[in-house]
Amino acid sequence: MSTEAVTPPWHARPVAEVLSELSSSLDGLTDDDARQRRAVVGPNALESTPPTPAWLVLARQFRSPLILILVGAAAVTTVLEKWFDTGAIVLVLILNASIGFWQERKAAAEIRALTRLTNPVCRVRRDGRVSTMDATDLVPGDVVMLESGERVPADLRVLDAALVQIDESMLTGEVLAATKTAAPVPEASGIGDRHSMAYMGTFVVSGRAIGVVVATGPATELGLINDLVQAAPPATPLQRLFHRLEARIGIVVGAVCTVVFVAGLVLGGDLGDVFLSAVALAVASIPEALPVVLTIALSIGVARMARARAVIRTLPAVETLGSTTVIGSDKTGTLTQNLLTVEELWTPTGRTSLESDGSLVPDGDPLLAEMVLAGALTNEATPNVDARGGFVGDAVDVAMASVAVRLGVISPEEVGSRGHAHTAYEPSLGYSQTVVTGPDGEYLLVVKGAPDALIERSTRWRTSRGDEGIDRDAAHAANHEMAHRGLRVIATATRAIRADEWADGVVPPPDDLTFLGLEGMADPPRPGVAEAVAQCHDAGISVMMITGDHPVTAEAIAQRLGITSHTPAITGAEMAEIDDEVLAARLRETNVAARVSPQDKLRIVNVLQSRGDVVAVTGDGVNDAPALRAASIGVAMGASGTDVAREAADLVLTDDNFVTIVTAVREGRVTFAAIRKATYFLLSTAAAVITAVSINVFADAPLLFLPIQVLWINLVTNGLQDVALAFEPAEGGELQRSPRPRSEGLLSPTLWRRLVITGLWMAAVIILTFSWAIDNGYSDEHARTLALTVVVAVNFFQSGNARAEHRSLFRLNPLSNPFLLASAVGSLALHYLATATEVGNTVLSLAPLSLEEWLACLLIGSTVVAVSELDKLATARGRRQR
Repeated sequence: MSTEAVTPPWHARPVAEVLSELSSSLDGLTDDDARQRRAVVGPNALESTPPTPAWLVLARQFRSPLILILVGAAAVTTVLEKWFDTGAIVLVLILNASIGFWQERKAAAEIRALTRLTNPVCRVRRDGRVSTMDATDLVPGDVVMLESGERVPADLRVLDAALVQIDESMLTGEVLAATKTAAPVPEASGIGDRHSMAYMGTFVVSGRAIGVVVATGPATELGLINDLVQAAPPATPLQRLFHRLEARIGIVVGAVCTVVFVAGLVLGGDLGDVFLSAVALAVASIPEALPVVLTIALSIGVARMARARAVIRTLPAVETLGSTTVIGSDKTGTLTQNLLTVEELWTPTGRTSLESDGSLVPDGDPLLAEMVLAGALTNEATPNVDARGGFVGDAVDVAMASVAVRLGVISPEEVGSRGHAHTAYEPSLGYSQTVVTGPDGEYLLVVKGAPDALIERSTRWRTSRGDEGIDRDAAHAANHEMAHRGLRVIATATRAIRADEWADGVVPPPDDLTFLGLEGMADPPRPGVAEAVAQCHDAGISVMMITGDHPVTAEAIAQRLGITSHTPAITGAEMAEIDDEVLAARLRETNVAARVSPQDKLRIVNVLQSRGDVVAVTGDGVNDAPALRAASIGVAMGASGTDVAREAADLVLTDDNFVTIVTAVREGRVTFAAIRKATYFLLSTAAAVITAVSINVFADAPLLFLPIQVLWINLVTNGLQDVALAFEPAEGGELQRSPRPRSEGLLSPTLWRRLVITGLWMAAVIILTFSWAIDNGYSDEHARTLALTVVVAVNFFQSGNARAEHRSLFRLNPLSNPFLLASAVGSLALHYLATATEVGNTVLSLAPLSLEEWLACLLIGSTVVAVSELDKLATARGRRQR
């Protein structure tokens, strides 16, 4: 018995050889054999990684350089018994850790969803007897019985099959159920073409089969997907940008604080004052409100997307979609409706396109009516009994029954009900046939099936002039032309028979037929998808189809949607023969990958990301889960998708509509713009304070700010305005711009330059105000209050500057973001109360200010608007010159 991978693989080996390799037989294993094998291979269950302990998740929240600096600052203030300062810093640490802990504890449930695809029980033949047992007890060599309505409990090599069809769309993405046989298939066959195999988690649609277990648990195809899904998801672009910014700020802050502390001591400063200056500098430098702003901005984006029927499962995914450069989309159920539909009818008199025919009525054409009626008479679809209506059964039968009902040639109840005798479709035959009573009481043999088979069995075809000799070349040409456009083509034919030609359900052979025509069917695109693809192209986003379906079908749909022109698709077989470098070159040439496995999809995502793309992957099946998990952002279908796909994704579309992705992309870009504005505001004001404090230390002047005063600025005044910037609405034109360059950080080069300019200006007016007050005999407390009020004033005006990177502040409607207007005015009011009340003066060590002093501080603060506007004007002029 071998449980390892074999060559040739199981699907390519004859039944007798498979049983011999597994040391099994048609009677199954003995109980003793099964127990011994289970001890070797383990239970037939998917492995899962235990969740991270809560304490470790909490500890991870303190790894950031910025947080470590705040922890050090809290320790220093504790030693110096500055309890207000310590309490404020600890409050910030608790708030930040709580947010991060909450996000990380939203653990993924991919493994729980995968285990729901396994059967709790199954029917197994052991010791020659059939019994029901727990599926987890299956071992390689067990013989399993399958019938309609059951899930396949393990990977099976089919030993015998009776009209069995299995829905493998979760693995292959194909609409049509796969017909299974015991005959081996070529070794190079992909999963969708392995008709001799049944895979764990797939669903038996019809028929019965017997199979021998060749793989269990982690060794199954579902187990391989499980291993891929459990891989740690990559950091999102926003997370990488934020971590990079944190590291740089941490390095700069640590270096500056060290230099200032040493310089203060060298200059003969008091140890306590020097310590407080260094702590104030650290607190001033750290944008501790940034994690809060990020969370709020992303939460606002989540709410906006939810209203557009896109549910975000992880907050950073909001921005990631906005920076996406490639959308790799599954075909079935995502770009298409996952519903086989007859789109074209062909008879010897011509072609009728049902897609363009608004009435869908064949204008009394008897040839069309007879052809679609034939497809509905030899048919095993049954009316759906629930409120949705339609039919259930084989996808081809459902499509042909549905078009006949839509064209009014038969009622739903009559579909497949007139037959006296019936031969069901089998791949070996290539057709199904039914004996019915014709309109004149005669018996008719009605046949539908593969066009090539029926064309060769027909001697006549029906035209408007009556029955004529068939032109087989013309019929074959019509079939090939329709198939080349990606249509699944089914032919219908008929023949009048005598009563003595059939009896007791025996159907005569379908020879000497009258050929009626062809029905071309396809899984049609979802409405609006072509327009959504065009919008993605306008937004600089490449759309790629990645599917397990046949290349011809995939290419046809891709051309209809504008995804690609006539470039041939790359297939999984082709990918197996090339390395990643060649694959990257092929992916620059084609936007369609077909007949790919879950491993192939994952490889495509990895190659795209390695060349610098931010990749969003859409899908609905289990086969999509590894790629959904590994992508920069995974987008799953909420209504028709599998639990596995939804749990592996970052974004779930509740309407299963690719069009919704375009709306989500726009909202993602709006969200990132809001984060960028808030970040610019926070860093520019922090740069102003750190510069002012540093200059003050080197000038050997009295302490500029106490740590508690800096925290007052960061949390109470800045903290209101930077949060309000997260609500900043769209500026317009979000989908007419290319995605943000991967090399560009959280701030653009333009904003970095403006940050330096405005930061230096604000630092200058702060330190000049403080120096003027000291030189004119003001107390240290009064001078600090004036300088602190200037900080509040420049922050007030800088928050307005931050609303737009290029547009003038004077062209923005102040009421378009009422939260910012209210918070900016509120920050002034709060600071006024702090300076005007005894409690505020005591806690913050402030002094009361006169009205004239307040007005002077506001006037000084307003000068930053002129500096920012001049820089915007120079930037605009530079762009026009280029």
